[in-house]
Amino acid sequence: MAVPGQRAGAARCRGRFPLLLLGLTAFLLAFGYSLKLSPLIEKISDHKDFKKLLRTRNNVLVLYSKSAAAAESSLRLLSNVAQEVKGRGTISWIDCGDTESRKLCKKMKVDPNSKEKGVELLHYKDGAFHTEYNRAVTLKSMVAFLKDPEGAPLWEEDPEAKDIVHVDSEKELRRLLKKEDKPLLMMFYAPWCGVCKRMMPSFQQAATELKGKYVLAGMNVYSAEFERIKEEYNVRGYPTICYFEKGKFLFHFENYGATAADIAEWLKNPQAPQPQAPEIPWADEENVVYHLTDEDFDKFIKDHSSVLVMFHAPWCGHCKKMKPEYEKAAEFLHAGSDSPGVLAAVDATVNKALAERYHISGFPTVKYFKDGEEKYTLPHLRTKKKIIDWLQNPEAPPPPEPAWEEKQSSVVHLAGEDFRESLKKKKHTLVMFYAPWCPHCKNAIPHFTTAAEVFKEDRKVHLMAKAHHFISLHQLSHFN
Repeated sequence: MAVPGQRAGAARCRGRFPLLLLGLTAFLLAFGYSLKLSPLIEKISDHKDFKKLLRTRNNVLVLYSKSAAAAESSLRLLSNVAQEVKGRGTISWIDCGDTESRKLCKKMKVDPNSKEKGVELLHYKDGAFHTEYNRAVTLKSMVAFLKDPEGAPLWEEDPEAKDIVHVDSEKELRRLLKKEDKPLLMMFYAPWCGVCKRMMPSFQQAATELKGKYVLAGMNVYSAEFERIKEEYNVRGYPTICYFEKGKFLFHFENYGATAADIAEWLKNPQAPQPQAPEIPWADEENVVYHLTDEDFDKFIKDHSSVLVMFHAPWCGHCKKMKPEYEKAAEFLHAGSDSPGVLAAVDATVNKALAERYHISGFPTVKYFKDGEEKYTLPHLRTKKKIIDWLQNPEAPPPPEPAWEEKQSSVVHLAGEDFRESLKKKKHTLVMFYAPWCPHCKNAIPHFTTAAEVFKEDRKVHLMAKAHHFISLHQLSHFN
């Protein structure tokens, strides 16, 4: 039997126990946060350290939190994100509930207390604030954002695409094909592809309307890791849409302007695409333009003192647009006896000797020949009126912009088909394959040139470029 003094002591112990437990819990929580924080996440509390971080890293995602507890779930996710983007992006955490960090948050004018979950994600690019992260808070979306902060959101982030089955890996694709009994329409796409983006709304609408009867799926196969899949399903451009039944590939769907109704109608009776009738060569069409070849070009140029020649390619959209204007100008010029010149055309994809001789690197290319000699290249002649007006009063055009390889820079320009010997001598080489007419290439050239300048003193790193003047239709799809 306990004496009164013992009972009083026990009561005091019971009173102290909750306080002790509370203190121990607080200690363990604080200790736990330090353990959970990935070494890849940089915890910042000082303004100078933060400025240094932004100065030395050009792609930084910062988690601001009202407390350590509020940041816990975000930090778990961001630890995985940091691992995935290691070397390409930086994750930082600022705890605005901490006394020292509170000053930094105030200086940066960030108040995570105003947010529902007590956290805010802000992105900094090239040392300055870029944007608030407002995309899906998932590993895949955040990794995609940090790999391309200005890129479009992933397809699965679109709420309207909820009924599309989004496939991320070859393993997932094989599993889907093995287990799915319903007919399956799979879009293999690239995230930058304009045709894909235009088709996605119809595709996802069809997925919703046909749910339960058919499965519509999407897979971004642009990465080199999917080369085997692209080879297996003949993915030569984007999008490539394949129809499967019980895991077996049957047909390609090639109506890239299809509405949701068109897709639903095709799925009722799926069939292989009808072979397209071959396009009639321009030379075989009825027109008054003189069509020249490697064999008769020189004689024609000698026999006619004033000749305008359009070098073209059958697949070239700009050429197709210019053809009617060129034909109308030819009809006008060839009708009169006192014509200032004649109009001729050369298919540069067939007559490659001429294309090489005259350095044809884009289409259409219009050249003027006077008394058997090449005199001018005339990129501005695209309409009937301009062609006729210029031939009636031939004048030298403004000087063309020098080609990239003619400009002085630290980029090494590779020549010849077999350039592997040049690469063997370098430890790290980044090669840009480009076409002189390609808009995306033109946009990239200044950045590539700047990067080459940065590494010009580094003997281990070299930036090189290789021009492709003639490109197949498969290769061409990568520039669209």
